[in-house]
Amino acid sequence: MQVKFFKKQYLCMDIITMKKFFIFFLLMLSLSATSQNKDTLILIYKFYNNAPIKNITYRKQFKADLSSLPLPNDTSLYKLISHNPPVCQGNTGTCWCFAATSFFESEIYRLSGKKIKLSEMYFVYWEYVERAIDFVHTHGKTYINEGSEASALIRLFQKYGAVPLSSYEGKPNFRTFHSHRALINELQQFLNEVKKRAIWDEAYIVGTVKSLLNAEMGVPPEKFIYEGKEYSPLSFFNDYLKIKPVGYFRFMSTEYFPFNEKYELIEDDNWWHDREFYNVSPDTFIMLIHKSLEKKFSVCLCGDVSEAGYDHNEQKVAVVPLFDIPNSKINKDSRELRLQNNTTTDDHCIHIVGYYENKGKYWYLIKDSNGNTFDGKFPGYRFYDEDYIKLKMMNILIAGDAARWYLDRIIK
Repeated sequence: MQVKFFKKQYLCMDIITMKKFFIFFLLMLSLSATSQNKDTLILIYKFYNNAPIKNITYRKQFKADLSSLPLPNDTSLYKLISHNPPVCQGNTGTCWCFAATSFFESEIYRLSGKKIKLSEMYFVYWEYVERAIDFVHTHGKTYINEGSEASALIRLFQKYGAVPLSSYEGKPNFRTFHSHRALINELQQFLNEVKKRAIWDEAYIVGTVKSLLNAEMGVPPEKFIYEGKEYSPLSFFNDYLKIKPVGYFRFMSTEYFPFNEKYELIEDDNWWHDREFYNVSPDTFIMLIHKSLEKKFSVCLCGDVSEAGYDHNEQKVAVVPLFDIPNSKINKDSRELRLQNNTTTDDHCIHIVGYYENKGKYWYLIKDSNGNTFDGKFPGYRFYDEDYIKLKMMNILIAGDAARWYLDRIIK
């Protein structure tokens, strides 16, 4: 296995972006014949990005060259679990919600046969509000950013319900894709000022946060019509979707806590300190995924995607290169080392929607909302090796019925 460097790119293009890229490409061709100097490149870069810059910098990444390996990166090889088509999260850090929403859409279909597209941004809106409330209660100690955990939906369902995408897109009409970079900056600046001035008026703070959210995302509906019937978000969740939040369980794997008991997932994105994660051994962790998929249950998965064996753009696979660690040495100790030295972090959440077994080796079909997943032959899909998940992924969310074989042993 060779090693090479890649420039990391994240693209989720709409028509306007594609036109700008085409113009940029033509400018490059026309100017390259007459000038190769830095000033020319900067002028072109300014035009393309419509923003002033002083220098162009490229960040190199250490990557394994996987191009010569026989990889099962073809969706036709996989046994599929019913799921909605992949959706791009745009310029947001809300993968947790796209993954968890997709997971629960598959659960709704499994339980009732109903094919429905839920609004991801409805949950994101209320997650931002909940963070603002907690920011007041903790006097500014709450972590404010776009990331969260997939298990947030269990909490949000019970308080705010759910709505179909047709009732709330959560973005201005002029946007093709969601973009929250400016929004989160505004929220952070406002809440930092609140903390600086010690203004702990919850009604004022939540009202201001909602006004910022409304300007970018729109006001969530209090009532809407679906299939000819009027619902509130809570009645839609309780009466139509009929999801039971208590029937879903989350699991992690760390030596920091004893196995087979519940603890908190220690992670910034777990800002509300969810302590409902069963801690299991790495072998049990991967077996929970195996058995769930074999029983036609999908799995929501969160973990690290910043590795040399994680191919973002070409092969779209996640493997553990031999120069990192031999597969036979992947165990609770090698996993824990990476958790404790922070080389394993909770970067991204995705949805496992299929599996492929070949000579006792499992590969998983991943539905991924990240923008760069939508290039190539299978837009919106990736392919993870089981060793990568065992070594680098941090937590899963699955239906209790899928984990009954394990839960019955530890819950008395």
